[in-house]
Amino acid sequence: MSLLQIAADAAAPQFEVRFESIFDAGRAMSFPCDPQGHVDLDSLPARARNNYLFARAMVGKDYLPPAVRGRTNH
Repeated sequence: MSLLQIAADAAAPQFEVRFESIFDAGRAMSFPCDPQGHVDLDSLPARARNNYLFARAMVGKDYLPPAVRGRTNH
C-alpha cells in the first residue's frame, strides 16, 4: 500500500448517516458524516446534496429517521 493510499484512507469519512426507506427495506440513502451525524453539504456533489436534502425532508413520509454508523470501505 502506498503512502498516497494510506493518506486517502485516513482522510476518508469514517461514518455515514443512513436513511432507510419506510416502504422498501432494500432502498436507502447514505452520506458521509462526522461521528455526530453532521454532513458537510459543501463537500457533496450537487446531486448528492439534493438527495440528502430530499431524504431529510421525507423523514416520516418515505424514510425512517437517520442513523449514524461506521462506514465500511470495500
